[in-house]
Amino acid sequence: MASSLLRSIPISFPSTQCAFKSPRPSLRASAAPTQKARFVARRKESISVRQLQRPLIEYMRLPASQYSVLDAERIERVNDNTFRCYVYRIKFFSFEVCPVLLVKVEEQPDGCCIKLLSCKLEGSPMVAAQNDKFDALMVNRISCDSNADKSLMQRLSSDTVIEVSIEIPFAFQAIPKQAIESAGAQVLEQILRIMLPRFMSQLVKDYQAWATGDTSRQPLGTGEI
Repeated sequence: MASSLLRSIPISFPSTQCAFKSPRPSLRASAAPTQKARFVARRKESISVRQLQRPLIEYMRLPASQYSVLDAERIERVNDNTFRCYVYRIKFFSFEVCPVLLVKVEEQPDGCCIKLLSCKLEGSPMVAAQNDKFDALMVNRISCDSNADKSLMQRLSSDTVIEVSIEIPFAFQAIPKQAIESAGAQVLEQILRIMLPRFMSQLVKDYQAWATGDTSRQPLGTGEI
């Protein structure tokens, strides 16, 4: 987190034959302690998947380099296992915020884990000014039941947690901290409520394309909610 730095600049004067001393008062600038707000949201989502010629567990075990971007309007590939995601514009009090996430996909035996590497806020100048004043954490674990790979129906699950810690801007300091945290948590919950079902649905469609031998794996989304 960035903090204000006060730099002391020494000033020297030429020496003279006549010198006198006067008391020099000590001046100290005291800044009010920075208040921080913490927003947390968690959501679990699951969907039933009918297994086709190739089992779902094999799809979930694909290396990240073979993942489809799913939604070309919202997701772009940075390298084999890193993606940039443009979240929909969200309303926070009187401001519009568009988070841009950089995430890494880590392969796991029964699925994958998507972890947030960095987050940048786009919007008004005041919104953009908060980019060096907050920390964000996100983990999304996606899995299927590897013990039921012979079953006709499978369960695809997602467990996501988001946590944001941010310095409260001066313009918001008159608002009770509890009200800010409540509003922030509601915004995060709304993001998960909208995006997770959409993401899971696109994942199933991509599995179906892969399982039937579609090697093109074209993006499925249009960028719309």
